Parts: sequence; C-alpha cells; structure tokens
Amino acid sequence: MNIKLINKSDIKSEILIEFLTIDELKGHKYINTLTKAGFKAEQDTTCFLHENALLFCGIEDKESDNIRSAGSSMIKALKSSNYASAKIRIFNNSTLSAFVEGIILGGYEFSNYKSEIKEISLKEINLCSNNLDFDELQTTFNEAMIIANATCFTRNIVNTIPHDMHPQSMVGLAQTLSKDNNLECTILQEDDLAKENMNAMLAVGRASIHGSALIHLAYKPKNPKKIISLVGKGLTYDSGGLSLKPSASMVTMKMDKAGACAVLGMIKAVSELKLNIEVHAFIGAVENMVGGDAYKPDDVLISRSGTTIEVRNTDAEGRLVLADVLDYAQDKVKANYIFDFATLTGACMVALGQYTTGLMGHSHKLKHDLSKAGTASGELISSLPFNKHLKKLLKSDIADISNTASKPYGGAITAGLFLDKFIRKENKKRWMHFDIAGSAYTESAWDCNVYGGTGAGVRLISKFLKTI
Repeated sequence: MNIKLINKSDIKSEILIEFLTIDELKGHKYINTLTKAGFKAEQDTTCFLHENALLFCGIEDKESDNIRSAGSSMIKALKSSNYASAKIRIFNNSTLSAFVEGIILGGYEFSNYKSEIKEISLKEINLCSNNLDFDELQTTFNEAMIIANATCFTRNIVNTIPHDMHPQSMVGLAQTLSKDNNLECTILQEDDLAKENMNAMLAVGRASIHGSALIHLAYKPKNPKKIISLVGKGLTYDSGGLSLKPSASMVTMKMDKAGACAVLGMIKAVSELKLNIEVHAFIGAVENMVGGDAYKPDDVLISRSGTTIEVRNTDAEGRLVLADVLDYAQDKVKANYIFDFATLTGACMVALGQYTTGLMGHSHKLKHDLSKAGTASGELISSLPFNKHLKKLLKSDIADISNTASKPYGGAITAGLFLDKFIRKENKKRWMHFDIAGSAYTESAWDCNVYGGTGAGVRLISKFLKTI
C-alpha cells in the first residue's frame, strides 16, 4: 500500500474519508442518511456511504491520540472494502504523524506463516495538504514514515517464531541491519562472553542448542551532541528454565525478545532520521531452555561486575542477562543516557495494566522528559518509585544479591532495583529502566496496535531523541 502526501486536495480517488466529531455531525449535510445508518460519530466508529463514495470516521476530538486511533479503525474498514484508492484531507502539521501512524500501524499484518494471504484491493492513500505549508508537512511526513516503519520492523521480529528467531539468527539480522544502515557491528559469541566473564548471561543460555551472543550496533554521526546507550533483553524464547513456566504461560514467550527488538528498531529509526545523536545498541541474545546443563535454583553466579548472584528462580532470567550487558555497555561507552528495555515482569502489568510501560530510575528530571515524550508519541508510560524497603527484599544470605525478592509484592520495582545494583554510581542519574512486559505484545487490538508485537518504545525514544 502506497501512502503519499499530496500538495493539493482535488486529486482523484475512489473514496474520500471524513473525520467527524459529534458536534460536526449535527450540522453535516448527510446527517439524515448517517443517522439512519446508525452512525453517531463516536470515537473509532465508521460508516460507508457507498453511493457518495464517502467513509465517515467518528472522533472524539482532533487531538493526535484520537486521530491515530480513528485512523487505525479507518484503515481496517478500507482494507475490508474493494476500494483501490482513498483520500484524506489532513487538519494540520501537528497531527500529520498521527494520521500516518494510524494508517501504517493500524493496517499492519503479520502473515509470514499464512499459507494463503488475502488480497487487498486498497493500493493507494493520498494525504491532501489543503494549502498548508507543504515543505514543513513533507518533513513531518517523512519522519513519521520512518518511525512507523521502524515500529513495524520491530513488530516483525517480535512476531517471528522462536524456531526462526533464535540468538544466532538475531545476530544475522543485526549484521544485515548494520550493512543496510551503515552501522558499526560487533558480535561477542560464547567464547568471547567467557573471556568477558559474562557468567550470568552464559548461565541462562547454557541449556540451549543455540549459542548466546552479545550484539553491539553503533550509529556515529560526526560531532554528535549526545551519546546514548540502549540495552535490550533478547530472550528469543523463555521456557522458564528448570523453574518451568505453566504451559499456558509459554505460548507467547516469543515476545520475551521484545526489548532487543525495540532497540534494533530504535537504532534503525535514528540512523534513517539522521539525528545528530550517537547511539549504541547492546543486545543480550539468549534462549532459556531446559536440559541436563541448565542452570539451577540454588546456583550462585559470578557476574561480569564481580557481584555474586544467588539464583532462586531460573524464570527470573532476563535480569541476569541485563546485569552482564549493562556492565559491559558502561565499560565500552561513556554515554549521556543509558536506557534498558525488557519484558521483565508480569508484576508490571499488575501494577499498570497491559497498555503501559513502567519507568524506573533515579532522575526525576529524566523521568519527566521521558513522560513528555511518551505523551507526544502516543505511548503510555508511568513511573514506578524505588524505595529502600523493597531493596532489602533482594538480600541473599549466601551471595551479594538474590535474583528474586523474598516477598511477591512490588515485583516490577524489585526487578528494577536488581538492575540498579549493576549501574555504577556515576551513571545512576543517567540510567532508566523500561519494563515493557505489558505494552510490548497484545492478543487483542487496541489503539493502533493489532494482534502480536506492538513495537513499544520505538516511537517514544525516537520522539525523545529528536528533542534533546
């Protein structure tokens, strides 16, 4: 499907889309026909008037969040019709990104494993500028296309099954991305990880037939104004290890690599936007399986930093991988910001629901700036507070720290506090942890997200980096 920005409004298309609020519906010339059709202009509702070649979309107001969501409903309605081309008159530059994201993200489908793919008649959507500043619109349009496509790129990796996307195939994907986008690429295989004393990460992947790997991609413009390290949890599949998950809980565990996938999408977006920000993407690609060589509850692991970790649950594995990768990243890059992304805890969904990313760290200003970027990008994000009392729950009697808390409450925060143990003092205010366990994957459509991976984090960080 081709989406174009057109500097006129009289271009011919088979159908015109109109977005209507309840108040606008009241005075509309087709009010009687629309009323008879049961259309009330409620948010995300649609109504075809085929004889007039019109599609009406209900919208609460013309704010970006509602446009994005209504655009998602619109594209689904169009794809179920036999129209080949459609036209939308955009409102202004500030909401153009929402139109683009609604169309691309709402119309996304992952059909790699379908034996028959349904043919879609819709080939072209024209966004008409209505005499607005076209140069400004073109810049916004191009940026929105890059970010939306990077989000879909992320979704594709998340949705790829574990047989096809294991640690070594993720290495191959990263190498391809580095060639396509002119990125530096460094790969540490298991022998290299052993030399780096990344014993926590190696332990998690020990029972898999696929070797674990650390991926480091770098985008380096000349004279960057900031340097940022992005760290992603890349559990390409998580069985829970010897602390085996219930079978129902394993079904979606291909999504446990969503943090790594998001980091790949972020560096793709930044390199294509050509932002003057140096970006380093660090990924711990590991598969947590069951076998005679699996690491065990009661094991004590010596992490790269030298901190010893008592394993009390092998299903709390992502934090073990991140502990080593975060330590490595801090050694390799002196960054202004260090952000890690992980589908880390079901507890985050209990605290915030399935739609919201949990944000944890020590800098109130950085939390505020990221929250603003979340609002601007349409990604829901909320802060969870650290406190010294929860930190005590990670105490181990035989090692420096336990990989799970002694009580089940505040599990998202205690997981964040575990990672905080591996953030050096000089980096405490620069680091933020994003728990995307709820927001990274969905089994029911919401907003511009369809079944499967959502690409959580890509729009948020792209927006943040454009503003620093």
